[in-house]
Amino acid sequence: MLSKSQARAFFLGGTLVTFLIFIGLTIYSFMPRNDQTNYKAIDKQVVRGKEIWEQNNCMGCHSIMGEGGYYAPELTKVLDRRGEGYVKAALMSPIPWAPNGRKMVAYNMSEQDADAVVAYFKWIGKIDLNGFDRIVSPLAKEE
Repeated sequence: MLSKSQARAFFLGGTLVTFLIFIGLTIYSFMPRNDQTNYKAIDKQVVRGKEIWEQNNCMGCHSIMGEGGYYAPELTKVLDRRGEGYVKAALMSPIPWAPNGRKMVAYNMSEQDADAVVAYFKWIGKIDLNGFDRIVSPLAKEE
């Protein structure tokens, strides 16, 4: 059994070691060579696509990187699975899109807006996900 002073020293030593490990991992994760965000590829088209995504509340039904609704398919790697043509056709369709009985609103987007959303999906698709795309792939195949 530890004495009071030994227990205190053990607690403080363990706390210090844990704190130093935490600080070290934090510094490591912020090093430029570990950047996985793909932020250098953000341009006006990607920003416009994100704005359209938010204005239309796409996240209410779809998810990107696991965030959002689960009514409709995960769209993180949608261009790899379906291609640009399919995505643009769905966005530009003047009638509601209803694959597998799930109805998507007819956004009837212009080609410029659809191109912007596709640019956003391209940017999202190039983010290093540390294998996340393999985790959600069973959900993504519901399309």
